[in-house]
Amino acid sequence: MLLVTAAEMRRLDELTIQRYGTPGHVLMERAGAGAVDVLLAQFPYVRRKQILVVAGKGNNGGDGFVMARLLRKHGVRAKVALLGSASEVKGDAARALAAAKRAKVQVIEISGAVSELISLMDEACLLVDAIFGTGLNAAIEGRYADAVHLMNASGVPIFAVDIASGLQADTGYALGSAIQAEATATFGFAKIGQVTYPGILSTGALAIVDIGIASEAVREVAPRITLLEPVDVATLLPVRSAEAHKGVAGHVLVIAGSRGHTGAALLASKAACRSGAGLTTLAGPASLNSIYCSGAPEVMTALLGDEDGLLRFDEGATRMLLVNKTAVVAGPGMGTHDDAIQLVSHLLARPSLPLVLDADALTCVARNLQCLRAAAADAVLTPHPGEMARLIGTDSAAVQSDRLGVARRFAAENRCVVVLKGARTVIAAPDGAAWINPTGNPGMASGGMGDALAGMIGALLAQGLPSAEAARCAVYLHGAAADLVAAEQGPLGFLASDVIAALPRAFAASFRILDSLLAGRKK
Repeated sequence: MLLVTAAEMRRLDELTIQRYGTPGHVLMERAGAGAVDVLLAQFPYVRRKQILVVAGKGNNGGDGFVMARLLRKHGVRAKVALLGSASEVKGDAARALAAAKRAKVQVIEISGAVSELISLMDEACLLVDAIFGTGLNAAIEGRYADAVHLMNASGVPIFAVDIASGLQADTGYALGSAIQAEATATFGFAKIGQVTYPGILSTGALAIVDIGIASEAVREVAPRITLLEPVDVATLLPVRSAEAHKGVAGHVLVIAGSRGHTGAALLASKAACRSGAGLTTLAGPASLNSIYCSGAPEVMTALLGDEDGLLRFDEGATRMLLVNKTAVVAGPGMGTHDDAIQLVSHLLARPSLPLVLDADALTCVARNLQCLRAAAADAVLTPHPGEMARLIGTDSAAVQSDRLGVARRFAAENRCVVVLKGARTVIAAPDGAAWINPTGNPGMASGGMGDALAGMIGALLAQGLPSAEAARCAVYLHGAAADLVAAEQGPLGFLASDVIAALPRAFAASFRILDSLLAGRKK
């Protein structure tokens, strides 16, 4: 699903109207009609009942006027509460308001205190929020903030037109305050803030209304953000021939673990195996080898230098270790001591192998960021918000306030793929493209989940997927496997090892989608 920023949507509207010949009032009419269809599907009980459209003076209000007029044709008793006077409504919105009045829609102008809304809302079974659209760029204040508060506190369900008023379209954060909608009909394309947290909570059930944005305009604006869907992942998965053997399915090297942190290394290695890697080798401090061997019998091990359970870096030994490998995962439980920093710098300097840097390896990079900026390796970094904050020299709150922007800027500046983990994980490529992942659930907030994801990305890299494709496939399937486990075992208390065990079923579901697509093409 293609996503747009507020600026991109504004440009798409402008091009469609000004260059490609669709009048603005026609787009508004289509928007209102489509929103009515969504409203009636979501809230079928409103027929022959009273609803209240709370409208602003701009084009969002215009969409609301169209809806009120059309709802009457469906037997819905729709009133409009206009937050302002009719004389303040201009352009296409004024045209829509005039048409609504001709259709005998009652329009109550509220130019003073908004307390008049209270009695109007008491009569309604549904509120339609048509106050502000995606162009809002300042905090809601004064009477508009009062109106938003009254609507949210009314206990009456709210249907949002295009976007919940007050919701920042690009980040999903409220501009002062925001409507809490049960459903939203958005126009043209979904906005980034509607599919990321916390904006999801204000948006409710989201439907996209096709208003006829010109295809030429879409090509010119070229939006680069996508919400991952099952078919996106299915078409990227590596498909094996009937003659495949382990030697052609990739060999992942996992460099991980230290005394007290062997579990991270084992989880990453097991996830690599469960994600289709033909061979997996786990390299760690020599003193931990017996733990590794007993913990994952399918995984080969390699011995690194050891000092009190921490790996020691040896350039020659590391070079030999990389021979015949097709991808490297480094970091889970590895430590952040000087030898670990040297190891990460050495891996980044080698152009021959795709590389996943996770956990401790990210802290090593943060302490020597120049090694990433000068990297020859094709690298995927998998930070959680705290690790991302260390990489860019800020705090987690700053990262969370603009997750997509932070990930995209870092990926572009450092020529790497970034997987910014969390609710709605962001995958960002160096060319500016980015993807938002919808799978996963709060039960994943437990130790080891990130280690498993790193191993999965490594396995898909080893099987030949390019970095951005491997990252988004792994992120999606990691969350999908966790959703399977949550559905079967409950929302809390499951483990990273449970998710790893469910990976074959998550992959199988994607392969079924691929088979269906291929069968359809043959027909």
